[in-house]
Amino acid sequence: MSNVASLAKARASQVWSWALWDWGTSAFSVVITTFVFPIFIVQALFAPDGKTTLGLESGFTWAYVASGVIVAFLAPVLGQRADRSRKTKTWLGLNTFIVGLATILMVFLVPNAGYFAFGLLLYVIANVFYEFAFVNYNTVLVQISNPRNIGRISGFGWGLGYVGGIVALLVVLAGFVGLGDGTGVFGITQDGQLNIRMAFLFTGLWVILFTIPVLVGTPKAPELEVGPKIGFFASYGKLFRDIANLWRNERTTFRFLIASAVFRDGLAAVFTLGAVIAAAVFGFQTKDIMMFGIAANLVAGIGVFLGGVIEDKIGPKKLIIASLIGLIVGGLYVFVFRDMGTITFWIGGLILSFFVGPTQSASRTFLGRLTTPGREGELYGLYATTGRGLSWLTGLLFAIVVAVTGNTAWGIFAIVAVLAVGLGLTIPLKPAFKR
Repeated sequence: MSNVASLAKARASQVWSWALWDWGTSAFSVVITTFVFPIFIVQALFAPDGKTTLGLESGFTWAYVASGVIVAFLAPVLGQRADRSRKTKTWLGLNTFIVGLATILMVFLVPNAGYFAFGLLLYVIANVFYEFAFVNYNTVLVQISNPRNIGRISGFGWGLGYVGGIVALLVVLAGFVGLGDGTGVFGITQDGQLNIRMAFLFTGLWVILFTIPVLVGTPKAPELEVGPKIGFFASYGKLFRDIANLWRNERTTFRFLIASAVFRDGLAAVFTLGAVIAAAVFGFQTKDIMMFGIAANLVAGIGVFLGGVIEDKIGPKKLIIASLIGLIVGGLYVFVFRDMGTITFWIGGLILSFFVGPTQSASRTFLGRLTTPGREGELYGLYATTGRGLSWLTGLLFAIVVAVTGNTAWGIFAIVAVLAVGLGLTIPLKPAFKR
């Protein structure tokens, strides 16, 4: 890539087209992975006896684990093959369409035991292909940005995604679920929980609709000399050789993949385990958690927009370090002042939310600045794999701490500890950015 091309000004139309994918798929994140589907699929109506939900919760957990294992094994190879074919956008469109279709099919999940396995299958398919699509999406970021603006563009995408998630969640809550007596403004009956199932249909269509801009409004991947085609299984041999090469010749990239996997697991726990802490320690009800979720996404969006601007001035490493410190301080605040009641969770939780977005965005651009042209998909595939490979870390530590102490509040230290380890692994890095 020439210096002129690498410093070319980003086109606003391409940036918006790219970022609208995040706007659309954030509906999938908030409705399917966070707030609605997990509660829907583990309710007693899906149990064989209509009462016991423990087996359902276990089944859902194993479905989540299965999706992570599949992504860990396939994401880097599929990213590598997308690089070689130069059909990044084709794969982005196909993978996202499958996410949308699997979500749409959730409308058929009538709440009884006979549909539980089908629901888990759709959940696994949607999650796996969402992760595959995210690898392709991150690759397009490198193609529409340059070293001077990649931070702002990445932050804009994350921020627009948070806003899209808020909008989608508000539509689902007000239109389908209902804020008062349980009847949404669309007036869809609750019989057979049709209102919730129609919310899944809406979410799938939303995902597909906002995938169109990135497919038609961003450039094709540049033509590069990528060598002869290799078979699918032979791609694993190349993958292992490339990992060994990273260790020998690009040690900083290798170490960053490990460091980011650790602190990204801590970031994920801020939202997923945060709901558990809110309910068990501070007495939040479901609707309280949803309202906090809306506020948290709003604050996270503000944080990531500001972080994107700051990153292009100070660099991604400094922003990651500062944000991780902010997250650790916020977590400790929640623990120390927990006896003050719900106000503590609101203040500390929003502090945490503010710093989550910049850390996520800067982590993505940190790797983007390290990538060699033509290897973006492969490295972002490894990025997804390392993240999934350690996705059990915070949850396991959280469970152990809570079991030993008998107090959920002490589980906050599990999240803080993982973030601190990620910070410790990031500080020594000395990146030599290529973009």
